[in-house]
Parts: sequence; structure tokens; C-alpha cells
Amino acid sequence: MRRGYDIAIIGAGMAGASLAAEAAPHASVLLLEAEDQPGYHATGRSAAFWSETYGGPWVQPLTTASFEYLANPPAEASDRPFLSRRGALHLADAQGDEALDKLLNDFAGSDVVLEPKNRAELEQLLPGLRPGWERAVFEPSCADIDVAGLHGACLRIAQRSGAELVTDARLLVAERNDGQWRLQTRAGDFAAGILVNAAGAWADEVALAAGERPLGVRPYRRTLLQIEVDPPAPPGLPLVIDAAGRFYFKPEAGGRLWLSPHDETPCEPCDCAPEEMDAALAVAGLELAVDWRVVRIERRWAGLRSFAPDRQPVYGFSDSGRGFFWCAGQGGFGIQTAPAAARLAAALMLGHEPDPTVAHIDPLPYRPGRFTN
Repeated sequence: MRRGYDIAIIGAGMAGASLAAEAAPHASVLLLEAEDQPGYHATGRSAAFWSETYGGPWVQPLTTASFEYLANPPAEASDRPFLSRRGALHLADAQGDEALDKLLNDFAGSDVVLEPKNRAELEQLLPGLRPGWERAVFEPSCADIDVAGLHGACLRIAQRSGAELVTDARLLVAERNDGQWRLQTRAGDFAAGILVNAAGAWADEVALAAGERPLGVRPYRRTLLQIEVDPPAPPGLPLVIDAAGRFYFKPEAGGRLWLSPHDETPCEPCDCAPEEMDAALAVAGLELAVDWRVVRIERRWAGLRSFAPDRQPVYGFSDSGRGFFWCAGQGGFGIQTAPAAARLAAALMLGHEPDPTVAHIDPLPYRPGRFTN
């Protein structure tokens, strides 16, 4: 068995890497990654945008609190911002009217800026808009995220502070003895005082391997396409989101689009692949909104987004008293909330006062025990 650590984190995607970066200056940290490279699954397949409305009102405080770090990262993280302003257009036809009203009601009274747009304003923002789309809300703060840059920065910061990353280290069994976790992995055996479950789609499997009660974290498949369209997509196009949840798209280099059918298909934890039907639904959604012609689908991929039963993230120790800490269920918003979520989770895990940037955020709605109370 290799030397013991204060903390072993299962999963080196964005959740695990960002938490390691926060914890490593205060404790010895081991990052165990099942794949041969960190960030292979959800982190590496993200649509890569930061939106204060994404995830709803309970997620928004974490998103907003992450903005300063992402927009003005410390020198140790990056010499340039992780965000580039994009703007988001929440678009509604008759089928989406109710959802658009709910969006406005959900964030009424918050600091999130949402600007209603009429048809004439929409035509300026979205050339080729088909008839029937008369309403929209513009979210000016929405931005693209440099996901690879952020994830890489978290890993570098963690390792500079002494964290050790071990890949090809899928957890097989975790046993608690004498206040220590004994971890059997494919890369060998390890010991740690605290075991962190940051395993994304595999979070419930990790809980079972550790003899902990799973929380019902379910993975769902999300499909993305890169397509060539005619006319080419304007480079200043905002992220366009159908309020009724049938599609979203945003421009990429060379006039191309990233397009998703906004699918959410229950799936087993796996290296998931896109389905032909979902690709067809994505194209149909685009053609429902604009009169652009899809020239070709250049590539397609799928990733897993994992949700707890109430669709809110889970941060905190389990009620077992065995030093098992949850950092899971972050859905599709784990990247945009990573800086604040990691600070909040690190304070809970280490028993420290929270960083001033997250001191105003109540951690109780995210506690694992909410599913047993």
C-alpha cells in the first residue's frame, strides 16, 4: 500500500480537479482518475458556456459567484480570462411562451439581467428567423468558457501544492478501518482519511464500492453536433436556446455551429456515443427556428450529465460519519460553477471558514442528508 493521504478524491474531471486545487494547500491530496487522462467524459465534452440562468435559481448563486475567478483569474491560474462574452437568446414560439414566462419569474428580483426582445429586435440578433418566433429574452452576461484551460489550470494548481494525480486507477473497493479509508484500485492500493466522491456519472457506483448509501444520482446523455450551414453563422451570433427545450446552438470558427437537441436521455454510466435519432432531432430543431441550410454534419459526440433526484448539486459529508464526502450531481452546470462550488465544498470538507466569495451561499440546500430527512 502506498503512503496515506489526508484526502483521496475519486474523479479528476472538473469537480475533482477544482476541489483538489482548493484543498491541496491545506492537506495532502490524492486524485484518482479511472481513465488514462483526466476530464475524458463530461468535462471534455461540454458545450462550454457560462449562463447565470442555467440550472435554475438554486444553481445561480454558485454560477454568479464563479464569475470573478473565470473573468479575471489569478496569475497562478492563467494570464488571460477563461470567459469570452457571447450573450444568450432564450427564444420562444407559442409552444415556449409558458417556459419563457417561467424563466422571467424565476429570476425576478435577482441581479440576473434579462432583457425582453420583440420580433423586430430578434431579426437583428438572429438573421433568417422563421415566422412564429415572436418573443425572446436576451441574457447579456452569458459567455463562452475555455473549459480545457480552466480544467488544466485546476490540475496545475493542485499539483504545484503537492496533490498527486494517478490515472488508470478505477476504484474497486473502499473499506473504512481505524479512521482510514483503504482503497483498492487498478493502479494499486492507497489510504486516506477522507474519501471524496467526485465521480460524476459513476457517483452512485463509487458510493456502493465504499459501502455508502447511493443517493440516486442518474446520468443522462446529451448530444452535440458540429455542423456547416449556409449561409455561414455570423461570428457575433449569441447562444440561441429554445425556451421549450428542443434545441440550442452557438457559433464556432469558420461560420460553423455547435448544435444540440437539448436531449436528456437516461443512460448507464459509460463512454456514451450519439444516436442517429438525436442528431436528426437537432437538425430538425435548427430548421424549425431558422431558414439556414445544413450543408453537412462534420462531427458528433455525446456526454453524460449527472443529476441528483432534485436536480441540485450535492456537496457535503454523508450522514454515516465515516469521512465520505459528496461532490457530485452537478448536471451540465458543473463547469460554470466550479470555482465557487470548489471553495464551498473545500470549506465544508476541511472545516474552514468559507472564502468571502461564497460566504453568502447557504450550503444546506446541497447537503447529502436532504435525501434522508
